[in-house]
Amino acid sequence: MSLRRIAVALLAVLGAVAALSLAAQPEIGRFTTVDVFVVSDTPVAAWQVELAERGGAMQIVGIERGDDATFRDPPFYDRVVERAATDRIVLASFSLSGAEQLPRGRVRIARLHVRTTGAAQPDYEARLIAAGTAAGEPIAAQLSLETQTER
Repeated sequence: MSLRRIAVALLAVLGAVAALSLAAQPEIGRFTTVDVFVVSDTPVAAWQVELAERGGAMQIVGIERGDDATFRDPPFYDRVVERAATDRIVLASFSLSGAEQLPRGRVRIARLHVRTTGAAQPDYEARLIAAGTAAGEPIAAQLSLETQTER
């Protein structure tokens, strides 16, 4: 076998190994935080929010509570969703505090740490499913999101 044929065979093997190693690489993702805010002039005792990523390319990697100490724990959610790629998550929380202790105005109710995949920027959509007072009455409230790229 000639030296040229050996060199060509080696280059072919190296090319195949390189192609296989690139195919085996996990898809690189971006990490962002999504802050969820509820805005209401009425004190908020309970809320439920649905957050979706229209491209279906998000993975929830962590969930923190909001700014107000009235909601001491992170919001409730389906923990199975946190471990899988998903296109949506539903969050909820409530407080048994009196109306005078409940937050009002623009209040960050949750911070989600999200890993997204793909080349496109994430396209989040949030929907306020419910918001209520300490007496269990529904209230008019708005929802807003702020995202920040971590890396």
